[in-house]
Amino acid sequence: MNIDQIKKVYLIGIGGIGMSGLARYFHKLGCEVSGYDRTETELTMALAKEGIPVVYEDDVTTVEASFSAPSEEALIIYTPAVPKELKIKNYFLDKGFELFKRSQVLGIISASRFTIGVAGTHGKTTTSTMIAHILKDSGYDCSAFLGGISSNYNTNVLFGANNVVVVEADEYDRSFLTLHPDIAIVTSADADHLDIYGDESHLIESFEMYLDRVVDGGKRIVKKGLPFKGDISYSQHVEADAYAKNIHVKDCQFYFDYVSHEVTIANILLGIAGLHNVENAVAAITVARLLKIDDSKIVDALANFKGAKRRFEFIVRNEKHIYIDDYAHHPEELRAFLSSMRKLYPEKKLTVVFQPHLFTRTRDFIDGFAEVLGMADELLLMEIYPARELPIEGVTSSWLLDKVDLSNKRVVSPQEVLEIARDEQPELLVTVGAGDIDRLVKPLKELLER
Repeated sequence: MNIDQIKKVYLIGIGGIGMSGLARYFHKLGCEVSGYDRTETELTMALAKEGIPVVYEDDVTTVEASFSAPSEEALIIYTPAVPKELKIKNYFLDKGFELFKRSQVLGIISASRFTIGVAGTHGKTTTSTMIAHILKDSGYDCSAFLGGISSNYNTNVLFGANNVVVVEADEYDRSFLTLHPDIAIVTSADADHLDIYGDESHLIESFEMYLDRVVDGGKRIVKKGLPFKGDISYSQHVEADAYAKNIHVKDCQFYFDYVSHEVTIANILLGIAGLHNVENAVAAITVARLLKIDDSKIVDALANFKGAKRRFEFIVRNEKHIYIDDYAHHPEELRAFLSSMRKLYPEKKLTVVFQPHLFTRTRDFIDGFAEVLGMADELLLMEIYPARELPIEGVTSSWLLDKVDLSNKRVVSPQEVLEIARDEQPELLVTVGAGDIDRLVKPLKELLER
């Protein structure tokens, strides 16, 4: 496929965060872009406002006539998350179109660029967004394909004037094996996506293959303690090639020192909260210093970094209420998030609204979820979000709730979450999960700001 020849693009599953980034990329290039998704969201509505039409009915008659036959000017991109029986997907297959995964297209785009790839079962969205922001804010510049909406730029795709691209490298479905990074970062490799990999050993093997794809002369930056080696190790606080020390909270903001063999940068203010985000910042600083960006510019960029939407995102912060929304959906992500909440607000009652994501993930990590959710003072547990899966007998939110060692806990509907928030007026509220729990953010915000 020759990207330069493409003039029209159709995306099946256009509402996904990664897919919408590609939609915006090709739209920016002047291509005719459209797509299908199952449900309307704020993201698909934003695409429509930008001039990218989206349909929500699985009806082949909604596909533009210009896609009646394959051509070198047409590109069809799909996400593996869409069902095999989807009529629109099969329409393109029956017509003889070659369908490309998002990862394949990213691989082609990045092949001729200096690519910074950020992989990991968690931490990759914030770290890639942070790296892209440092490069932009310092004047170094870059393009970027992000797995979340950058709060600094209010988009998930950035366009730069140079040949550098930052890519969130997704391990799901081994997607990141299409990339050829010049700098590869691995933030974590906890067991996850076992419905795809089968067991943890195959997941680890996939990350090793990703690191093997680094070009000659490139650099591998790997979190210390992972079961594979890189060229540079980093850590939140354990001594490594690069690590943080003197981490402290002042006026509800995180500060730390960056330490490496070459330099110590003292008293760095991080624009977003979280111990795990200090660790992400260590990785981002290490990348920026490899690119010879001035330390003072790195420090300035981190101070004004606002994070990514749904990553430790403050929704309400006033005298009566603090409400934070986060995407955490794995036990270790939850542990990092809730530990940071406890460090920031040790005296406040913590009300956690959690929506489990996938029946298989809930089944595989039931004890880990139960342990971590016990860190809450009050737990409002929503039903499992199925995404691409069918129910599994016995795997329910009630099963998980029974395992949580907490007295103040219950399974609730979205409407009940709103009623409880209205009646109890929680002082410290968090919504956490990767499903459609984000639909509660706006009504909860309105409730708590009244």
